[in-house]
Amino acid sequence: YAGLTPMIRKSGSSVNGRSRISKIGNQKLRNLLFMCSFNACKYNKACQDIYDRIVAKGKSKKLALIAVCNKLLKQAFAIAKSGLVYDDSYRSTLAKN
Repeated sequence: YAGLTPMIRKSGSSVNGRSRISKIGNQKLRNLLFMCSFNACKYNKACQDIYDRIVAKGKSKKLALIAVCNKLLKQAFAIAKSGLVYDDSYRSTLAKN
């Protein structure tokens, strides 16, 4: 509901538009997350890794910032749901290392 999900513009085989974010959702939240993504790329290790990986693939920097917005939203939701303090060195027991 934040409006950050990608939408593919496609109609049959003739119309193949660029994919964009959906913009369905809270505009203020989306703008706030986008502005926060600039600082997250500098100071948040997980966000910095995502940003660098996407830019290294040759994708646009704006697309990488939207991916960082999604990461920030997921981190905030996980913190709110678990009630734990943010730990930068936390690794999930479910993730394979």
